[in-house]
Amino acid sequence: MSLEETEKNLGYAFKDKRLLERALTLPSAGKAENNQTLEFFGDAILEFLVSEKIYDENSDEGSLTEKRKALVSDSALTPVSRRLGLDKALIRSPYDSNNKKAVPSVYEAVVAAIYLDGGIDAARKFVFSTLDFSSAEATENYKGALQEFLQSRGERCPDYVCKDVGTKQKADYIVTITVLGKTFSGEAGIKKQAEMLAAKSAMEYIKTLK
Repeated sequence: MSLEETEKNLGYAFKDKRLLERALTLPSAGKAENNQTLEFFGDAILEFLVSEKIYDENSDEGSLTEKRKALVSDSALTPVSRRLGLDKALIRSPYDSNNKKAVPSVYEAVVAAIYLDGGIDAARKFVFSTLDFSSAEATENYKGALQEFLQSRGERCPDYVCKDVGTKQKADYIVTITVLGKTFSGEAGIKKQAEMLAAKSAMEYIKTLK
């Protein structure tokens, strides 16, 4: 994939194309400059921007920390990188094809590259438009709460049935469960979050029964 195609996918045109190339370059490529330090810097910028986005929510510090952790985790950033085509734009050795960490890490490197090229406003615009902040709603352990409730009643835990309804550009999963004879579902770009949302729906129903 060319740098121009990658810029189009990112929605950002670099003034210094070398920054983008460096952000996409893994150490295995054997080039003088790679994305390791950009990844380090981007991780800090990403945590700051996510914190800025969620800090004024009506939540305690512990909940906010968990939300931030969920949003910047490898499992959250991997589908974002894939949706943006960054996994296909990586510059690396042909023998370095199973480096799973490279896919979420390249997003962090790109965040740093955009910051260095266009400043904090450009980085903020990119992060806010590409991350799914609604996914943070699924950070509470509804699956655990549901399991505890069902076990207290001698009921078996539900099977989480997952259906992949996404595309190559965007991951999307629908998970359904049956609890107390009723079916509940959750939809998200990550399977675990879809499962959590399904459990959340079930728990909200259960609360109406009390």
